[in-house]
Amino acid sequence: MISTPFEPRHPQAAGRQQIERFPLNTVCEAAKILTGASDPIAAMPSVLNVLSSFMGLRMGALALLDDKSRTAGDGKPVNPFVIAATTHGATCAPPEIRALPIRATRQVFRTGVALVSRNVRDELGEAAIPPGAPHDRLALIAVPIREQNHSPYVIGVLGAWRDLEEGGLRYLEEDQRVLTMVAAILEQSIKFRRLVARDRERLMEEARQALHSVSETAADDCRLRDQPIKGIIGDSPAIKAVTAQIRKVARTNTPVLLRGESGTGKELFAKAVHALSDRRDRPFVKVNCAALSQSLLESELFGHEKGSFTGAIAQKKGRFELADTGTLFLDEIGEIGPEFQAKLLRILQEGEFERVGGAKTLKVDVRLVTATNRDLEAAVARGDFRADLYFRICVVPIVLPPLRERLEDVPRLAQVFLDRFNAQNGMEKRMTPAAMAALARCQFPGNVRELENCVSRVAALSSGSEIDERELACMQGTCLSAELWRMQSGDRSPIGGLGAVRMPLPVIDSGAGQRPPVPPAPPGFGEPASPSAFAPPATPASPTTDESDDTGDERARLIDAMERAGWVQAKAARLLGLTPRQIGYALRKHGIELRKF
Repeated sequence: MISTPFEPRHPQAAGRQQIERFPLNTVCEAAKILTGASDPIAAMPSVLNVLSSFMGLRMGALALLDDKSRTAGDGKPVNPFVIAATTHGATCAPPEIRALPIRATRQVFRTGVALVSRNVRDELGEAAIPPGAPHDRLALIAVPIREQNHSPYVIGVLGAWRDLEEGGLRYLEEDQRVLTMVAAILEQSIKFRRLVARDRERLMEEARQALHSVSETAADDCRLRDQPIKGIIGDSPAIKAVTAQIRKVARTNTPVLLRGESGTGKELFAKAVHALSDRRDRPFVKVNCAALSQSLLESELFGHEKGSFTGAIAQKKGRFELADTGTLFLDEIGEIGPEFQAKLLRILQEGEFERVGGAKTLKVDVRLVTATNRDLEAAVARGDFRADLYFRICVVPIVLPPLRERLEDVPRLAQVFLDRFNAQNGMEKRMTPAAMAALARCQFPGNVRELENCVSRVAALSSGSEIDERELACMQGTCLSAELWRMQSGDRSPIGGLGAVRMPLPVIDSGAGQRPPVPPAPPGFGEPASPSAFAPPATPASPTTDESDDTGDERARLIDAMERAGWVQAKAARLLGLTPRQIGYALRKHGIELRKF
């Protein structure tokens, strides 16, 4: 029997026909990646690697229209598109890298019709074969990406290659359907990001105009601007910069997001925003979002009707109603769940809500101030925090400096806390200059809250009326905050929060000098992307000799999953609930060599 040009030429090729394909899993995984990404274009290399792992589509690439394309002497565009992403990563390369055939890609841009070449060498020529391909028996699938549904305007082309020696000719129709669905998801993701960007620009422009107006008013009254704000202690440049921002934004109704580490005084600054605003004579209501469950938080903020749930024996007004015409401070805003985020977004957009169990729509006029020590941008990128809610609350972000960046304020703060302790306990204790100097050298990972605790502790335990530096906890090796600071590593930080540095700062020790910094913990499974299917395999990294028990368990679990999956990475990924690229990285991380059968 004579084989056709698309059939396997030898038994080994015939054996490679039995490849597993998971079209539904591919679309689901692509949807998860694109809908959770803050930048869908930057996330496309991960999607292309999913197409490779789950479908066997090799060397995928994304082409986008080049807004900055040059023109030749005859007026024709020289580079009408660029290669925005490949399996190797996001890029902005010219078409000449041949990730996709130039002529075929331009045809899809021009006609808006998907293109399937069953044999690229015969139909498009040898020059169309991408560099790095193992041979020239390849098929090409390229589908358009439109500006919006049913629009004739094509903004991009998504393409991938099928190896004909793996018996891939029979899969081309299904390949086209999968790529079309992925392109549709990408269209919606791009459209959503553009809408969010426009909304953000509008809100930012409103904030800029408000700040400009207030700046002009504040410039006429420099004397008031330089006066300290009640309750805020410090003359450092860092604290002066923050108080200047507070004064500017307080006179507007613009939402304010206070950001900073735990213990920097976010509630104090929220009260300052209210006290300096035109709403100063109206209610100031505060809620700690982390202290309540999602169901209790809804009832606490929106109120409830009598009988709406077990225990609702009477109607109750929510915090939004209580704060009407005043200011509502939502602390730890980053802790609320996705379901409640949608409900909160409505009242911020429309200014209206219903009580739990009620049907009557209520309207309120509330100035919103929020605070968090979390990295909200990372939460938005992971899909844990809604992007539209983020842009609603983060109109004017104000970053509160940690105490280690305003150490010149430590002696004054310490004296205020000591005076407060003396007044509460009927004592007259004082600190020696050496004790004050020792406090001023500390890094205070717990910030102002830790300083207050430190002063109260040493004042309570000191034997006489004078507090010497030798009585400080850090000088006796009993400072628990210093231990927490020493143990923090990587993303697992027991203290700090948003502004926490990646490497721990030195702390005062009772022994010889300072403790050395602790290196960050190794990354987990979900780190770098695996190499493309046509790239040579990476050299496995050697395992460390001092692996922890957790690392050993992780390695054993990974080997067990690979053995149960017949050493097929895509199968092992499904068993462990990971993506194929995460499996690839984990194998290299633990130095596990792939077994071939």
